[in-house]
Amino acid sequence: MEVAKVLHMNEGIGEASYAKNSLLQQKVILMTKSIRDEAIAALYRSLSPETICIADLGCSSGPNTFLVISGLIKTIYEECKSNGQKQSPEFHVFLNDLPGNDFNTIFRSLPAFYEDLRKQMGDGFDPNCFVTGVAGSFYTRLFPSQSLHFVHSSYSLHWISQVPDGIEDNKGNIYVSRTSPTIVDKAYYEQYKRDFVTFLKYRSKELVKGGRMILTMLGRNNEGLYSKGCYYIVEPLAMALKELVEMVKPNKF
Repeated sequence: MEVAKVLHMNEGIGEASYAKNSLLQQKVILMTKSIRDEAIAALYRSLSPETICIADLGCSSGPNTFLVISGLIKTIYEECKSNGQKQSPEFHVFLNDLPGNDFNTIFRSLPAFYEDLRKQMGDGFDPNCFVTGVAGSFYTRLFPSQSLHFVHSSYSLHWISQVPDGIEDNKGNIYVSRTSPTIVDKAYYEQYKRDFVTFLKYRSKELVKGGRMILTMLGRNNEGLYSKGCYYIVEPLAMALKELVEMVKPNKF
């Protein structure tokens, strides 16, 4: 089965939901705010579109979904005020994730999102913000040619489009670990390279000339492929899966 058909974050707003367990991702979004603000302000100064089309790729659901968008809108609003403009541009926001994403929770949150915008901006502010959900893999074409001004993606591009070929002998691991053979390292590298090139190819068609794109991705430091910092997310998951397998084994027949 294709990864895009089954992969999604835990839905809803309960204690085990992604919405209640995404503080790490929120911290990263807040850390990179100044970069986004500078990019969207520069874009508006250079292009001055009447409608700014923004895509958030890998939006998931929960409070983080609107955190980026509200920040971008506020930045443009302040830019307009500083220039003496009475009206800010309209915003067409595209929230993208895989088809299994909890878009229902996102849309139920829209009234609160609009109300929060009005409170932040003050009386008389009309956000003129129109939100659209776009279900699909960002490793495919998602938007018409030259239709986007700003593309954002945070902590999503480490998800590859498929399980790489040739990793069957990965010593029981679900990722590239210290015990993984060289062929597994190469398989993951080649898959990621293909996916990232594909991602850039499609976004280059969808962005207008002079558009901006901010991508925040997991990486590693100079300690090399096996630096401990790469594993703090996947190691607990791997341990849980191994325990689950051990629990199921005695029930086989």
